[in-house]
Amino acid sequence: MKEKQTWHLNGFIGLVLILGLTALALYSFVQQLFLLGIPLAIVAFLLLTSITVIQPNQSNVVTFFGKYLGTVREGGFWIVVPFSGRRKVSLRVRNFNSVKLKVNDIDGNPIEIAAVIVFRVVDTAKALFDVENYDQFVEIQSETALRHVASKYPYDNLDGTVYSLRGNTEEVASELAKELQSRLSVAGVEVIEARLTHLAYSTEIASAMLQRQQASAILSAREKIVEGAIAMVQSAIAQLEKDGLALDQERKAAMINNLLVAIVSDRSAQPVINTSSLY
Repeated sequence: MKEKQTWHLNGFIGLVLILGLTALALYSFVQQLFLLGIPLAIVAFLLLTSITVIQPNQSNVVTFFGKYLGTVREGGFWIVVPFSGRRKVSLRVRNFNSVKLKVNDIDGNPIEIAAVIVFRVVDTAKALFDVENYDQFVEIQSETALRHVASKYPYDNLDGTVYSLRGNTEEVASELAKELQSRLSVAGVEVIEARLTHLAYSTEIASAMLQRQQASAILSAREKIVEGAIAMVQSAIAQLEKDGLALDQERKAAMINNLLVAIVSDRSAQPVINTSSLY
């Protein structure tokens, strides 16, 4: 199915025609011209049954004895084909908030995820005739696409080598929108935006995964601290040698040890002053 425009006439013009035909029919009945009055009355009645009012950003899908005639998108007061069926389809932008879904990420960890989908109908014929219920179709396909996208990524990735659900929300939302569009185009629906509204580990593993995240964060931070400490020690030794202070290997090793302990330690360094020697 593909949307097309159907015949429609300005309703005020049609209302004038109805009043005029009604007046002529009454005049014909008064003059006992029944052969003229009856057809005029029937035409006036047919036009009366074809009056429809369309609100802004609404549409009427017109069918005639099971055949799709077309769609009227313009808001206003109209006359359409008499005895035709008319179904209203909203063209306004709408939101769909998914429930919290419980899925497994690519590592097999159970997570809770939810999203909001912003969409609108762009083809009324597809929305009504290609799917049974396009509202329900949007709901089911949105949750299916969200499950599929969530299962392709890990919940978190501290080293940043791959995309993660928590660290790359923009990229994940963009992929979700593209997959939704491919699924919902059959229903004549355009996906305007898709955003994650909830993302968390499932309650049964939340505490354990939080501990793992903390441990990974501490380990990553320690690696950065050690790298920085080594660079600082190398810079200090190079500066001393540049100033002409030569250190033997034993003193250099002791200095490196002291500097690393002072920099890497999570506590403030406690200086020890050597005041005398036993020998």
